[in-house]
Amino acid sequence: MPQLDAPTADTALDAPAGRAGARGSARALQKGQQTRATILEAALGLASHMGLEGLSIGALAEVTQMSKSGVFAHFGSREELQISVIREYHQRFEEEVFFPAVRLPRGLPRLRAMFENWVKRVSVEIDSGCIYISGAVEFDDRPGPVRDALASMVLAWHAALEKAIRISVAEGHLGPDTEAEQMLFELHGLILALHHDARFLRTPGALDRARRGFERTLSHYAVAGAAEPGTTPLRRARR
Repeated sequence: MPQLDAPTADTALDAPAGRAGARGSARALQKGQQTRATILEAALGLASHMGLEGLSIGALAEVTQMSKSGVFAHFGSREELQISVIREYHQRFEEEVFFPAVRLPRGLPRLRAMFENWVKRVSVEIDSGCIYISGAVEFDDRPGPVRDALASMVLAWHAALEKAIRISVAEGHLGPDTEAEQMLFELHGLILALHHDARFLRTPGALDRARRGFERTLSHYAVAGAAEPGTTPLRRARR
């Protein structure tokens, strides 16, 4: 076995110095991530109240008490900042609305939870606003990366809801003639009406109306007895 050279004084010092440098780089990376998270949190707050178009490097610098160059270093452009906010909003939406629901049994229990969690999310956003909805108004006729990012996130949520509807059909909870795209359209319409009446008109009872609308929609598509709240739908026997 070949012998390793004995360490010299220089190489003996190199290893600790290298480890110290690595630790310093890790701390700098962690600090950078924390700073970026702080900026994103402030940006979400601004976007919720002022819209995505209300975001600017200058406004964020003022809110976070950072320099404009410091904020710019983390995002590079206003457009990248807007896209980052959309992604962060989507991640939080998933954590609050989607992931808790998919832990429930397949079919109507899961679909019902997805809608109920969505309603709860809107109820929290009555005083701030939903970036999905306000962003659609801002960017519906403005092609570009921000609109693409926003549409992609909304379509991902629609796809998850449509899949839950199709699974409910496969499980025998919804009728075999259920048109998933139509039911999705109706559920989304309930949320848009809820947001409009609760946030804009401040109509009392809007949350209850949305929930009643959901139950009425279910009663139209569900097999007999399956849509009753608190019941466990019978699973269709698979052939």
